[in-house]
Amino acid sequence: MTPSTTSNTHSTNSPEGPGSANIDSSIPSSLPPLECWGGIECTVVRIQDRFRNQSEETGHSRRLDDLDAIAGLGIRTLRYPVLWETIAPEHPDQCEWSWHDERLERLRQLGVAPIAGLIHHGSGPRYTSLLDPKFPEMLAVHAERVAQRYPWIKLFTPVNEPLTTARFSALYGHWYPHGRSQDMMLKALYFECLGVKLSMQAIRRVIPDASLVQTEDMGKTFSLPRLRQQADFENERRWLSFDLLCGRIVPGHAWYQRFLDAGIGKRDLARFSDEPCVPDIIGINHYVTSERFLDHRARDYPPVFHTAEVPYVDVHATRVHQAHGLLGPEARLREVWERYRLPIAITEAHLGGTRDDQLRWLNQMWQAASNLRAEGVDIRAVTAWSLFGCVDWNTLLTQEHGFYESGVFDVRGKSIRPTALAKAVEGLAKEGRFDHPVLDEHGWWHRPDRFFTPPSTPIVMPALVESPRKLVITGGRGTLGRALARICEQRGLAHDLLTRDEMDIADQASVEAALARHRPWAVINAAGYVRVADAAREAERCFRENAEGAEMLARACAHLGIPYVTFSSDLVFDGSLGRAYVESDTVSPLCVYGNSKAEAEKRVLQAFPEALVVRTSAFFGPWDQYNFVYAVLRDLGAGRTVHASDALHVSPTYVPDLAHATIDLLIDRAGGIWHLANQGVVSWYEFAERAARQAGIDSSSLVKIDDSGRGLTALSSERGLILPSFTSAIERYMQENTVAWNDGPVDREAA
Repeated sequence: MTPSTTSNTHSTNSPEGPGSANIDSSIPSSLPPLECWGGIECTVVRIQDRFRNQSEETGHSRRLDDLDAIAGLGIRTLRYPVLWETIAPEHPDQCEWSWHDERLERLRQLGVAPIAGLIHHGSGPRYTSLLDPKFPEMLAVHAERVAQRYPWIKLFTPVNEPLTTARFSALYGHWYPHGRSQDMMLKALYFECLGVKLSMQAIRRVIPDASLVQTEDMGKTFSLPRLRQQADFENERRWLSFDLLCGRIVPGHAWYQRFLDAGIGKRDLARFSDEPCVPDIIGINHYVTSERFLDHRARDYPPVFHTAEVPYVDVHATRVHQAHGLLGPEARLREVWERYRLPIAITEAHLGGTRDDQLRWLNQMWQAASNLRAEGVDIRAVTAWSLFGCVDWNTLLTQEHGFYESGVFDVRGKSIRPTALAKAVEGLAKEGRFDHPVLDEHGWWHRPDRFFTPPSTPIVMPALVESPRKLVITGGRGTLGRALARICEQRGLAHDLLTRDEMDIADQASVEAALARHRPWAVINAAGYVRVADAAREAERCFRENAEGAEMLARACAHLGIPYVTFSSDLVFDGSLGRAYVESDTVSPLCVYGNSKAEAEKRVLQAFPEALVVRTSAFFGPWDQYNFVYAVLRDLGAGRTVHASDALHVSPTYVPDLAHATIDLLIDRAGGIWHLANQGVVSWYEFAERAARQAGIDSSSLVKIDDSGRGLTALSSERGLILPSFTSAIERYMQENTVAWNDGPVDREAA
């Protein structure tokens, strides 16, 4: 079956309706260099009677020096909030400008031109809404005040993504005013676009040369033939905000009658067709999820996509093999150019998830823009979004879980931390290019395992390079080494997993030979001595494998100038502090194993100060038997008594979370000591009881003991709490566990 796509109702090159002749349809003979802009996720959205402000939730509202960090990357144009809801929240004539005065003046000093956003997914302050007929005029008053106060600003986005906001607020009911009808959506869209038009008129009375940068998500919908009509409907709808502003919604337009039916009169529509508000730059916000696929065969998709509202599923088109070859930002940008022939900028290029895929997505957006420019398409910029990440966008802000997606900077520590994206953005802004070994492989949206239902004939993307640069992971027979290799495989990261036979990390000749043979771009050391109880009896071996070997690898990586990470333990602490330990706390090991890890930390950082040392604690994972949770569930399930301390407290660490976070930090080239453990502190008894409860196993044979050993070696972090909560981890362990609790033994060799 072949997926259906819509054909544009109107000619893509012919002007439509009065006023459209103002659109310049010429292809520029020469273009200035492609720019890298920046953007801050600044949504202020109302849900019922509560407002959420993303600038507050990411902490940007409290950090003036964020702007210096942005300018330091070479960014010279920045999408920045001057939002109505934050300036006049209670009354239209009661304005508070101090925060914006300070920030905008600092941007001016830094030579960064703001694109002033006046409404960002919001519906205005409490005294109005998207369905208020006075909304457009009231927004225009705010716009004129902004122009009068900051007459040096030249770029404006009065309303971000009008159609997307109208859909989420007035069709799907997610945001205020929580409407659920097409008529309400069209009214909201009309008022938003009229607000844009009146705002630009007001701004230009003060700043005659002000430019409109109008943003929208232009994703496309695909389907099987049975749902062709619905796909065509949605694909006609996606143009509405730009068609309205450009004066194209006139008699004969596919949506003209629908506007009339929604109560928007002919004279109302003529306000645009008689005098269009043509964008100076069309801003396209494109995401992996922007392109959709409709399928009536719900059984082929996970239950999360099944709804009672419609008799079909609406899923990410990247997950459906029938849409392969039809997707991607380059195709969508070309459609926008062919329809409007106006200058374009990619005004949001963002991907949540792993750092490697974030880099790959930004690279794909830049390459799409570059390819189209080579054809003569006037694309001005690609905007790195969001510079400080975003919170809870996985639920469209409708739930408060604190789910953070990092961006160019990670804000989870005492100060913002540049990620690998910062180096990429700096390269694009200053030189028009960047490179990283992870770009040798495809992002998940191109890999063959992405499909919900595999195609009958496998789809394989051509290799990007002949020989991808690889990671080296040591500890090929151990729990952590194998887990890291599994995660690398999932993330499309080329790697070599080495056993002790292939590289003895405590033998200089073996290390040098292996690194020369594999030529890695980075090394993850997951090898070492792991038998804590036997360490006192085998102290020499323990120190050789944990301290000498870690140091040997560090020296070799320092010499080669490649990133290096090794692992340490909560047992470098004695548990007497009375709170969870952070990175700067003084080590005080009580056992031989802890001493070996403390010695390793010291030696590694002396040999290679830029190395990354990850301290972790009590890890458990879904792919092997050698962890506390597995043992507890096995024994309780068999009716055996399990003794667990209620006096010793730890921070359990879910191995997949640990592996993902370690790889992200390695890609970022983070250095020094980091604590990586799932957030939360439990005793070993509480750990066992939670695991049994989550698994639905009777815990009556779980016995609490109170020993006098170490008190609390739990780990927290002053550098950033990166891993999810312990509650989330134990839930996912039960969902993802692939090892039956009655399986036989497996090889436990760690190195």
